[in-house]
Amino acid sequence: MAEFASPIAFDFAQRLPSPPTAGLIVRITGYRETATGRFAHRQTAPLIVPLIVSFGTPFLIALGREPGAADRQLSFAAGLHAGPVYIESDGRAACVQVDFTPLGAYSFFGGTVADLVGRMVEIDDVLGHEGRRLRERLGAVTCWQHRFDLIEAFVLRRARHTPSPEVAFAYRRLARSAGAVSITTLADEISWSRKHLASRFRSELGLAPKSLARVMRFHRASRLAQSGATRGWAGIAAESGYADQAHLAREFVEFAGEPPTAWARRQALTDRRLVHADDGLLDG
Repeated sequence: MAEFASPIAFDFAQRLPSPPTAGLIVRITGYRETATGRFAHRQTAPLIVPLIVSFGTPFLIALGREPGAADRQLSFAAGLHAGPVYIESDGRAACVQVDFTPLGAYSFFGGTVADLVGRMVEIDDVLGHEGRRLRERLGAVTCWQHRFDLIEAFVLRRARHTPSPEVAFAYRRLARSAGAVSITTLADEISWSRKHLASRFRSELGLAPKSLARVMRFHRASRLAQSGATRGWAGIAAESGYADQAHLAREFVEFAGEPPTAWARRQALTDRRLVHADDGLLDG
């Protein structure tokens, strides 16, 4: 197993959504490593759908396991994944990453978003010649803010799909409760059956509402832990809606790849710029 160590030196720039992209994206990030070495990082189950345009050496990325030599990823899109993401780099990676909200991802990718679930797909296969052209245009400039302008305009031009009102309502209701509202209640509120609600969530967001609710609840527990309040893991479990501390521990192993205490130790050693505490839970 690789020893997890964050990159020791990197350029970093970030832009939050402008009014036109609010609800579509959570953030745009520019990242360039400036010190060589072998770096390994583990991210928890995401609540965003990333589009990554790379200018450096490929990352090694795998879902739910450590990556191997065949897991080289350059420019790609990835769907929701209810498990940890393992990333390795050699100190020469560089990219722009757009983090879409789940609803924003449907607006941008349309029905293709369901095909991205639990996968990483090359940008050319997702966006065709527009993806190749975007990569060329971003690679031709070096200013992060100029790159952000270009990619934000690109997102706005392509965000032409509209999620169904029922799915949008149900997702926002689920997000506001951090996964606490029951799926039966959601279905009743929009006059759909649970089965139909699950089917439409999968086709428009990629995951069924029950799976999304579990990831949302996990992120709530993560935020509470990162807040530094002295409530202990039992208190965090109760406040997040888990049956008990053991239940919380099992969910951390599934969504973070490690028990809560190990996760907390690793978080303390990770550069805060590389930690997304909320992953856009309430956006979109």
